Amino acid sequence: MKKLTIFSILIFSALQLFASGNPDAILGVWSNRSNKGHIQIYKHNDKYYGKLIWLKEPNDEKGHPKTDYKNPDKTLRNRYVMGLVILRHFRYDDNEWKGGRIYNPNDGKEYKCYMKLKNSGTLTVRGYIGISLFGMTETFTRVR
Repeated sequence: MKKLTIFSILIFSALQLFASGNPDAILGVWSNRSNKGHIQIYKHNDKYYGKLIWLKEPNDEKGHPKTDYKNPDKTLRNRYVMGLVILRHFRYDDNEWKGGRIYNPNDGKEYKCYMKLKNSGTLTVRGYIGISLFGMTETFTRVR
């Protein structure tokens, strides 16, 4: 039993080291706190992005795919929420993904944002206005 405990601690520590020093450790599919959406985080030209790939309720009350109807840009209000890139332009620096923006289709607003892995299965996402003191943190859980 003692060997199993030590082995488990070593594996967990190795995963922590891998996740904290690896810029691509963030890649994959993540669920938001309410589990109403899944976000696929991917890399493009050395920056990280995230798009909505699954919604618990993808259709509106009329049975049509949900659109970005709260977007302040009227020309974008007809685009579908499914497939929408909501995380943009993140770069990896000092165990954080920063310098990016997060878009909230529920209110049509975009916020400055940074992300940090707590462990290989938990990602903290902080969106804010101006300085990070004025913001909100959400925890994403890895789906795959």
